[in-house]
Amino acid sequence: MLIPTPIDQSYNKVIATIESCKTKKQLESAIRMADNFKFLYKKVGYPKILSYTISKTIYKKNIICQ
Repeated sequence: MLIPTPIDQSYNKVIATIESCKTKKQLESAIRMADNFKFLYKKVGYPKILSYTISKTIYKKNIICQ
């Protein structure tokens, strides 16, 4: 049985995963995780700022991992 998690807890996990990436391959997996987060919470509605900050975090980490 699945236990629903609050959106802020899931958001914090996605950000922590993105920031912990050290290689390009790890970042690709984190991007898939972020896409799943956006897809899942788009159905229930979430603030667009969360999507924006996830995208900005991915962009910054992408620059570092290159």
